[in-house]
Amino acid sequence: MPVASLTRDLAAIVGEGNVLDGAAAPYGVDATHDILRLRGVADAVVRPSDADEVCQVLAWCYEREIPIIPRGGGTGYAGGAVPVEGGIVVSLERLTRVRSFEAQYWRAELEAGLTTATVARLARENGLLFAPNPGAAEQSQLGGNVATNAGGPRAFKYGVTGRWVTGLEVAVAPGELVRVGGAVRKDVASYDLRGLFVGSEGTLGIITSVWLRFVPAPERIASVCAFFEDAVAGCAAIERVVGSGLEPAALEYADGGVLDACRAAYPGALPDRARFLVLLELDGSRDEVERQRTEALEVLSDGAVDLVSPGDGAGERELWRWRAGMGPAVTTVTGGRVSEDVAVPPGRLGEIVAAIGEIAARHGLPVCSLGHAGDGNVHALFLIAPGDDDQLARAYQCSAELCETALALGGTVSGEHGIGWIKRGRLERQLGAAAGLHRAVKAALDPKNLLNPGKKT
Repeated sequence: MPVASLTRDLAAIVGEGNVLDGAAAPYGVDATHDILRLRGVADAVVRPSDADEVCQVLAWCYEREIPIIPRGGGTGYAGGAVPVEGGIVVSLERLTRVRSFEAQYWRAELEAGLTTATVARLARENGLLFAPNPGAAEQSQLGGNVATNAGGPRAFKYGVTGRWVTGLEVAVAPGELVRVGGAVRKDVASYDLRGLFVGSEGTLGIITSVWLRFVPAPERIASVCAFFEDAVAGCAAIERVVGSGLEPAALEYADGGVLDACRAAYPGALPDRARFLVLLELDGSRDEVERQRTEALEVLSDGAVDLVSPGDGAGERELWRWRAGMGPAVTTVTGGRVSEDVAVPPGRLGEIVAAIGEIAARHGLPVCSLGHAGDGNVHALFLIAPGDDDQLARAYQCSAELCETALALGGTVSGEHGIGWIKRGRLERQLGAAAGLHRAVKAALDPKNLLNPGKKT
């Protein structure tokens, strides 16, 4: 279709200033671009202002059989929002209305373009907690978090984003706005249509608003940090924490390579013998947190070379800022990294951590790992030099082998980053015979295969 005609038609829907050139930055990339160099060029980028305009754009594209690529904040690590094969990028950045916020009922209806940080702030200002805390909170958007079922450190206790979604408004093919669920806390009337859209990565519809539930904000938060001489001792400590009945909000780990990379930034004196970190965040009432902190220190003391529990707000914030900076610190070691995200059942963390090192050694790459130990979600960071195509190819091979290892351990090829474009083909390996059901759902909701084609496959 001629560009002039395409631009004219779309501008009639969203306004002339909200139709951008298909190569406009940053809409052709996501967080994979710096190292993996994944880039796409859309036929155009549109920025609708409300759900009705989203539906009109979807209907226009569906009638003309033009692919539609929904986009949130572009912070994903799987290429899910990249227009790899052209099409129309539908950016949800202008859908930022708070449609309702009912603090007394612990619920809200929020539009898809609100950032994670904004949602968390709205909850906090009303004495509530929105527990999911995936990274890049100032850029990632609610619709994208739901579409990828984003996780984060607190998923151990509070679950991933989908656990907090009670309803959705979604633009579906060929251009209809539907609502599933809503303000209710219980609804067993239909198939779990809400659950179908959560984690669908824009392949079944475009999420325009979300009904969220909250919980009262905890009275107190405390952290416990334990260092061990090796991964064997550290993973054993993690198993003791889980087996003890403690339920920390977050249960994190980082290996020796990560600690080496961020040693200088640690808010204290990091012992030379420290080669594995176990980090807990505890929350609840003051009495409950103090009881948990005492118990956690006792459980973690066996074999630890150091135990730290700041006991004050400033110390807690410093410790978690250090944790948040681990990924960037690792990247500076060689200038680049290929991150792989897999998850295994509880109790198999030690096996997957060991496998990461063995896989990297076979391919001659340095590697380190960190992740959400409580739910078996590991992030392997294969270190490469930017622009080195040979190292990049070897890192991709490492990623593929790690996914196979995770499956062999009863795990999944993605714990929280999704499938997107980067991991295409791996989902079928995981699903086996159930892959046919997955394809049938896609065909039923998107018969022309125009919604984010090539993704989540």
